[in-house]
Amino acid sequence: MEVKKKLLDVVRDKIRVKHYSLSTEKTYVHWIKCYILFHDKKHPIDMGKVEIEQYLTNLAVKNRVSPTTQNQAFSALLFLYKEVLGVDMSEWNIQALRAQERKHIPTVLTKEEVQDVIENINGVYNLVVSLMYGCGLRMKEVLNLRVKDIDFGFDKIYIWDSKSLKDRTIPLPQKLKNRLLIQVEEILKLHKQDLKDGFGSVSMPYAMQVKYPKAKYEGKWQFLFPMAKVSKDPRSGTIRRHHMHEKTLGRHIKQAALKANLNKRVTSHIFRHSYATHLLQAGIDLRTIQELLGHRSVETTMVYTHVVSQINKTKVLSPLDF
Repeated sequence: MEVKKKLLDVVRDKIRVKHYSLSTEKTYVHWIKCYILFHDKKHPIDMGKVEIEQYLTNLAVKNRVSPTTQNQAFSALLFLYKEVLGVDMSEWNIQALRAQERKHIPTVLTKEEVQDVIENINGVYNLVVSLMYGCGLRMKEVLNLRVKDIDFGFDKIYIWDSKSLKDRTIPLPQKLKNRLLIQVEEILKLHKQDLKDGFGSVSMPYAMQVKYPKAKYEGKWQFLFPMAKVSKDPRSGTIRRHHMHEKTLGRHIKQAALKANLNKRVTSHIFRHSYATHLLQAGIDLRTIQELLGHRSVETTMVYTHVVSQINKTKVLSPLDF
């Protein structure tokens, strides 16, 4: 007799079939579980527009979550109803009270401040942060880089299936080329040793593992910035070498900012903001910057014009200085 799976297990299975990341899986399961508990464990198939609106409104009014968090919860419910329960929500027209969104101008670092932070980071983390700034990469994009993604012949870096679901190429910073060549050599040596030790496989994107079952053992598929030790894959249970942990990289960035005596809140994303701002200041057109960043809409990129505008305002003298 086949045991019927619990709803959240079905959600997990569907997320994995869709090849969503582990972090997305955890986030969606969390919000769906909260939604069910909010309505006294009532099954979602017996709920609809009214219950969703009540839940999202409660998040905004009582829990006072940010617009991003509320949208995250809404996305999880959209996935639940459309992909898992097969319910068409197109005619529901959800009208929940939305969390108030504030328009923030991104914090950026000057070129000198970027250099100060980088100089205070040691080892491979220095190369990672240099690449994030030099290419305007998101943290996940730089950590998901594989050996094959660095094209030394044409001086390009390939970013596959990024946040905007739009593949793109970025010029390889010439100042980092030799360091990246050395990094690739080190990774391939490490990979050979892993194979000797009975490991050497790597997690593969999408259906590649099924289509090319031996590819996971190839050097070109290894992560460019791997962890120091092998570990158990949380999904498959396979012992393998994953990429560097996000929290570890974030901790090194924070420590470097403290050493540099910066009074700004320095995170991994600030290097992406700084990259775009510095390009704009150098006269690179907005459409090119949009493509380099992988933004779907130029409106997203336009926020950096406001950053430059704010910087230019600082050149205006105060009446006290006349």
